[in-house]
Amino acid sequence: MTVQASSDVPGYRITVVIPTLNEARNLPHVLARIPRDVHEVIVVDGHSVDDTLTVARKLWPNVRIVMQTRKGKGNALACGFAAATGDIIAMLDADGSADPGEIPRFVAALTAGADFAKGTRFALGGGSSDITHLRAWGNRMLNVFVNLRYGTHYTDLCYGYNVFWRRLLPVLGLDAAAPPPPGDGRLWGDGFEVETLINIRVAEAGLTVAEVPSYEHPRIYGVSNLSTFSDGLRVLRTILTARRAALRQAQPAYVPEPALVCLPGSEPWPVPEELAQGTAE
Repeated sequence: MTVQASSDVPGYRITVVIPTLNEARNLPHVLARIPRDVHEVIVVDGHSVDDTLTVARKLWPNVRIVMQTRKGKGNALACGFAAATGDIIAMLDADGSADPGEIPRFVAALTAGADFAKGTRFALGGGSSDITHLRAWGNRMLNVFVNLRYGTHYTDLCYGYNVFWRRLLPVLGLDAAAPPPPGDGRLWGDGFEVETLINIRVAEAGLTVAEVPSYEHPRIYGVSNLSTFSDGLRVLRTILTARRAALRQAQPAYVPEPALVCLPGSEPWPVPEELAQGTAE
């Protein structure tokens, strides 16, 4: 079955990818708002200990369940993307913060010529009743940093509601198959920094991006796994590492390669090997 953004736009198969971790109480609200004629819904679960999977199967009988291979939202998305069979992939949070009813608006942007439809809370028609002043300020600073570096015009770098053509998956370079590494069991890009990583890779590839106004609602039940400070640092580190990789590629071969990425007043951070070598994460 297909979704059409409007009556005069040909239909495309839409895959909706939903990362979950103990979201049994939120899924009824989220699944009820997904257009009923989407091609498939993929719930990528991080080994929930509540009734998340039971609820998903009950409310969406044809749901596809995928168990993520490592930890973190980024890994969950990578696993869902790898399993998707639709022409278009929609990234959707399971906590009720993003409205699935906006999906046709994103699809319309793609069928109008965009490669990547990026949600934004900071454009006319968008908004948020959930973002804090600190997170909004940090988002603005990161926007400036990335826009100056890549010549982009992003207004909402860290928003995770995005829709794109499945054919672009090689550009994103997310690795769902690699085994968990030692330590916290996550590769770079497995955490909340995944949205920034995706946006940077889309910019590096020179893809056509359309920002789509979107409204962010508060999480319905439970507590977010997002940490403003630590996840903000992961986002910043992602930007810095991507910048360092680009500079290294532009340098003559005889120039020594920097080994560390540092923030003022912090301990030096080793460059993640996955990014330093330009491999998929």
